[in-house]
Amino acid sequence: MNIAIDTSSPVPPFEQIRAGIAELIAAGILADGTHLPSVRQLAADLELAPGTVQRAYTELRTAGLVDARSRQRVVVTAPNPAERVDLRPGGLTAAARRYVEQCRSLGASDEEIRRALLLSLDAATS
Repeated sequence: MNIAIDTSSPVPPFEQIRAGIAELIAAGILADGTHLPSVRQLAADLELAPGTVQRAYTELRTAGLVDARSRQRVVVTAPNPAERVDLRPGGLTAAARRYVEQCRSLGASDEEIRRALLLSLDAATS
């Protein structure tokens, strides 16, 4: 698995890991059933704290992209190809990433960003 962390980026390392793995899953590079490295192994590979990798894996699990089948095994649970998100530079994921980065540059927490997005979605459907 090829994920690079940009330490000069304002995007936290856990989010870079989460986004990188999510993109590999959406592109079909990491297929359903693929075993990801253990938290400790990926942390060592990326020279990061295990808690950073754990947070990325937790976010991926919450999104339904991976499943922790045991303490040591994290497995990809790839979405149906019809449900994949557009990952092209001008696609939905790129737009969402820009939105998140802009919100973070304003000092918003992840929870505040989620609430703002949900409120925006509610307002758009009303």
